[in-house]
Amino acid sequence: MIPKETVDLILDTARIEEVVGDFVTLKRRGSSYVACCPFHNEKTPSFHVTPSKGIYKCFGCGKAGSALGFVMEYEHVTYPEALRYLARKYNIEIKEEEESAEQIAARQRSESLMAVSEFARQFFCDQLQSPEGKAVGYRYYRNRGIEDTTIAQWSLGWAPSGKTALVDAARAAGYKDEYLVAAGLAIEQENGTLVDKFRERVMFPIHSVSGRVIAYSGRTLKADNPAKYVNSPETEIYIKSRNLLGIYFAKSQIAKADRCILVEGNVDVVMMHQMGITNVVASCGTSLTEEQIRLIGKFTRNITIMYDGDGAGLHAAIRAISLILREGMNPRVVFLPDGDDPDSFSRKHTLEEIQAFIEEHEQDGILFKTDLMLSEAGDDPLKKANLINEIADTIAEMPDAIKRQVYVETVARRFGIEPDIILDRVRKTREKLRRETSARSRQDTPGQDRTQTGQDRAPSGPDDNTSSPEQGGTLSRGLQKRERILEPSERELLRFILQYGRTPLQFESDSEFYDENGTQTVAEFIDAALGTDDIHFANAGYETTYQAYFQLYDQGVEQDDIVRSLLNGENREVAAVTADLSTEKYELTVHNFSDALTTTDSWLVNYVPKAILAYHDKRINARQQELQQELKTSGLSQEDMLSLLGQLGKLNEIKKTINIKLGRIKK
Repeated sequence: MIPKETVDLILDTARIEEVVGDFVTLKRRGSSYVACCPFHNEKTPSFHVTPSKGIYKCFGCGKAGSALGFVMEYEHVTYPEALRYLARKYNIEIKEEEESAEQIAARQRSESLMAVSEFARQFFCDQLQSPEGKAVGYRYYRNRGIEDTTIAQWSLGWAPSGKTALVDAARAAGYKDEYLVAAGLAIEQENGTLVDKFRERVMFPIHSVSGRVIAYSGRTLKADNPAKYVNSPETEIYIKSRNLLGIYFAKSQIAKADRCILVEGNVDVVMMHQMGITNVVASCGTSLTEEQIRLIGKFTRNITIMYDGDGAGLHAAIRAISLILREGMNPRVVFLPDGDDPDSFSRKHTLEEIQAFIEEHEQDGILFKTDLMLSEAGDDPLKKANLINEIADTIAEMPDAIKRQVYVETVARRFGIEPDIILDRVRKTREKLRRETSARSRQDTPGQDRTQTGQDRAPSGPDDNTSSPEQGGTLSRGLQKRERILEPSERELLRFILQYGRTPLQFESDSEFYDENGTQTVAEFIDAALGTDDIHFANAGYETTYQAYFQLYDQGVEQDDIVRSLLNGENREVAAVTADLSTEKYELTVHNFSDALTTTDSWLVNYVPKAILAYHDKRINARQQELQQELKTSGLSQEDMLSLLGQLGKLNEIKKTINIKLGRIKK
């Protein structure tokens, strides 16, 4: 763990223009810098860096944050990893806080395994230059069209034919036998001797997200060897189900393109990257897993499956579609012409042709599955009924109620049946899954609540307080609608807090807001106005940031230090909101030119109360729409209808008062 004093020193030392400038060419514009955004494609610069505030923000895609946040976003690393990156950049020594003996031993062992794995990487690369390596391994790579620059970038290598070539070299370099075995590089035979696990194979290193070599995949070149690929076993540093071949090289482009292409083979990945399509990964010798999908989910919600079009490929794609949907992500599929895989296809076509093919032939995952199975069912009514149930069960696994509703209606049209038939099956399946998950949770942690993990999570979403997808969809849409209505006003209030939170509001003595007990700050005034009615922001990100701000405010932390803490905290959603609302595209932040002639204090006195009134007005609008929707509900009793109409009448009166105060209407 990095001590707080060291964290503070790192954050104090890091200059955002220097950090960002390592990755992006910045051009000075006044007191700030501009560039084309590194997070999305653009021709006109909309990416701004403001050294005085220590903030970057793109006014095109909306990404924003501090120097630390930029490293995390661009390099896709964790909070501690970003801190260590900045420490290395500024030559700041990190002395970890005291660890237990067990922690020290575990860390040292992990580092030892990483070190021996890295030694093996260099060994295999060196062996590629040996006479045997050149004659067999290098020749294979070149015959497959893999260029020298790609071989070097991916550290492709050759495992020689000797039984103990790697073991002997590692021992000579001082590495212990136990680490060779524990890293999956050697096998201990019954007589206690060690032999290399990989022999006479071209070697593909598997990198972690941060770029460290943690495992290998070795391909034999002998036609009579039934084990075409041999992969590293699971070790303390490598868990197959949680890693993807190529993720280190692909992560930035996946995030930038907001899409990940998933292929099957090692060479497929390498060749697609060499061609210039670099948002491509493959599962590491395993069927696609939930953990691998969640790893992709750190960078995008969109996955395009590009498997072989044979029976095995189709079966694997259908399974992958269900897994991706279950994680709340968006699957699409694209199949290459018969006889082609991504490797062979990339060698026959230009980059532009491949990109055009993918764009033209991509299909929605569920609709692909529906059409494929519908064609297989033909006119057989029993097969068709089973197919409808299977598709409905697939839809039921989707966490998002709105997506479920859309797919239900689309699939119903495909089958030519009423949506209610599919909805009924979806509801029953979700209820069954929910019961199963609840039972597992009770068995795992009897007598207490359990925070669900990805492995035993029911396919549920924020709407699952309801018992049916129809009701869930209505509630979810209602919440989203309320959030959309209130977002601009909540954004404005939070902006006032983050930019002027500790600025006093000097109301005149004849103002209705004048407080004879003392002057309130902007933050206190807004908090009091919302707290009177126990109002919380509908936008979850804004509410979390609001609470985080006042937690520091109540401790007496100064305004600039609060913003700095929020920007550099581990909650990256709070950091992004803070950066976004602490930055303006133009230096002038007043609302119009006439305000520029007044002081900040005077226009705050004018605009903060108006912003609160406008927020209350929006809340009334949202509530009125909800009541009007309730009035459309069939089967309402006369008493209920009169009650709803009475509530609408009271809201109209309050709304009129607010609009008078805002100057929108006259008394």
